[in-house]
Amino acid sequence: MLTSLLEGRTGMVLRVGALLIICAVAAVVRLATAQEPARSVASSSAVAIIGDRRITVAELDAVAHDRLAKIRNEEYTIRKQVLDDYVTRVLLEQEAASRGVTVQELTRIEIDAKVTPVTEDQARAVLESRGPRPPGQTDAQAIAQIEISLRQARLNGARRRFVDTLRDKTRVRILLDVPRIEIPAGKAPSRGPAAAPVTIVEFSDFQCPYCRAVSGTLKTLEQRYGNKVRIVYRDFPLPNHRDAPKAAEAAACAHEQGRFWQMHDKLFESQSGLQIADLKRYARDIGLDAARFDTCLDSGTREAVWRQNLAEGQRFGVSATPTFFINGRMITGARPVEAFGEIIDEELGRVAAVAAR
Repeated sequence: MLTSLLEGRTGMVLRVGALLIICAVAAVVRLATAQEPARSVASSSAVAIIGDRRITVAELDAVAHDRLAKIRNEEYTIRKQVLDDYVTRVLLEQEAASRGVTVQELTRIEIDAKVTPVTEDQARAVLESRGPRPPGQTDAQAIAQIEISLRQARLNGARRRFVDTLRDKTRVRILLDVPRIEIPAGKAPSRGPAAAPVTIVEFSDFQCPYCRAVSGTLKTLEQRYGNKVRIVYRDFPLPNHRDAPKAAEAAACAHEQGRFWQMHDKLFESQSGLQIADLKRYARDIGLDAARFDTCLDSGTREAVWRQNLAEGQRFGVSATPTFFINGRMITGARPVEAFGEIIDEELGRVAAVAAR
């Protein structure tokens, strides 16, 4: 009897708890729904009144647009990731329904079954190409981890290819707006035709190791896309990089003699030596007029160049290096070639679609 009583009380507690959770979720939904109209009219709300003059949210956003660019870009990235996952789920559900199977069965047939097994020789080859293993890890443990990693990579690839076929078959169109900000190239050093359909504006720092790492990625993109891509370089020396400002001036002095990119490459190749004596030596190495370069560097007249770039970068929401704007779309960090390629391909497709109208 005592057991029954306890079970009855436990059941009641669970039911009450579940009811409270349902009520809480409903309240959150109602609150979110109630806030939607407020958001839609918020742009006309006043944030300040100066005599008879009202300053609205819309006016404030217009003035702060550039500085809000990074936040809006982060919001877009999250929305895009969620949207891609949602579209994938819907496509898999529709395809499974059309075949009369579950999503799990569809995944097993079209993805899992098409992934080739990882052999021990393949895993061992990866192991041998790596550096020293963590202390205490045996060959068998390392190989097991590599096999899991390789299989997951193959599963991800097979899933991506299958989903791409479903996207093509159902003619999926993504209509989510991409936040853009117009970055003027001005007289900044650039490579590629000014009329290229894709312009990549880079804010970079010659003492930044990540900027050095991504410089090779940009060259790969230029080789892959040719005249379809233009690269524009803007200085953004970070405050913790003591030698970066003078290195930026050295590059600007080299730009005066038409050798910016040669100096650009030399500075990134020699990041450990960016003192003034080093900079002057590099100028001679790349064939600059040494006297003219030394006068330019010593005068400090090119300090204004990087300061202007820095100020504009901050206004556009740049806070770290490297930061890129691909046709106005902001991305940060030394991303792999594939990350840049995905955006470039999207932009080329967008430009082609606009031209076809």
